[in-house]
Amino acid sequence: MNKWDFSCNFALVMSISIELKNLTTGYKLKGGEKIIAKNLSASLNSGEMTCLLGPNGAGKSTLLRTLAAFQPALGGTVEVMGQDIRKYKSKDLAQLMSVVLTDNSGIKNMTAEEVVAMGRSPYTGFWGKLNEKDKVVVKKSLGWVGIEELAPRKMQTLSDGERQKVMIAKAIAQETPIILLDEPTAYLDYPSKIAMMLLLHRLAKALKKTIFMSTHDLEHALQVADQIWLLDHEKGLTTGMPEDLSIDGSIEHYFSREDMVFDRKSCTFSITYETARDIVVEGAKDSLEYRLCCKALMRNGMMPVDAPRENNARPDVTVKVPGDGTYRLIEQGKESIKVDKMGHLLHMIVPAITKYQISAIREAAEMNPYE
Repeated sequence: MNKWDFSCNFALVMSISIELKNLTTGYKLKGGEKIIAKNLSASLNSGEMTCLLGPNGAGKSTLLRTLAAFQPALGGTVEVMGQDIRKYKSKDLAQLMSVVLTDNSGIKNMTAEEVVAMGRSPYTGFWGKLNEKDKVVVKKSLGWVGIEELAPRKMQTLSDGERQKVMIAKAIAQETPIILLDEPTAYLDYPSKIAMMLLLHRLAKALKKTIFMSTHDLEHALQVADQIWLLDHEKGLTTGMPEDLSIDGSIEHYFSREDMVFDRKSCTFSITYETARDIVVEGAKDSLEYRLCCKALMRNGMMPVDAPRENNARPDVTVKVPGDGTYRLIEQGKESIKVDKMGHLLHMIVPAITKYQISAIREAAEMNPYE
């Protein structure tokens, strides 16, 4: 049987599964209200994975908790499957929506399999006995997340990342058309982050589920998500496909920084390095070695150039990258030195440049002894 082949307990007859209408999120206090975000209007569709992005403190977790009915909205409405969320009974809502929060440290003295089995409680009751179908769903849910071997282990013996995977498997076992996740990749290593986001995306597509997750993994979200929600205190909420938000400049607008540049073509960010001086680099510009050599030089404060600019780069030191896996350092009046590792090249460049910088300082001092 195909691992994606299981029936959902709710027939999806609408493409819009959740809709926000002029929503205000925040907290009720004794002396009034603390508004976190307001005037939020957007929708989530079945069969799509949507990632919520924004800086710390923008209200991502508060918004997610409001959508999950864990806390009331301060204004506006949240509609689930066309009905105001406040009209649902808890049991009915539990069959429509499963939620994975970041903090799962309170679950102890239960095995991973027992926790995943709790996802069946909307259908069996909290103390209900699992029937054969329930057991199959639990087993398959463990398999989809790739944690079958963790099934007999106690939760307190698992790493943060393993516990997070268990909670996601529990949400899958709940068999709801909507899954909300707060930072589901927060404790995972890099390969596991990618695998988890791809898994959630496949769930959305194969089972027409609505997957909505908050995340700080901006570049991963831009590559995997069908829709992006950008949330900010001042800029409000902006939504759209990653490609559209890249083209219209929204991504740059939300995440602009002096030390970070966004490439609209690849939907990726690159670091802008501070460079103290230029250095002449010659060679095969299209080769991988040339590009990575330039990157390494910039990281170490040197700007690669084709020729000296306004006396900022002296031709005393030149780097040649022929593109054959080797690097050559040429100092004026000396034979070139050939190395096959970039690290060796950098270890030679820094002393060489320092020597000529000291020489230049001395020359300037001799020319202007009273300055």
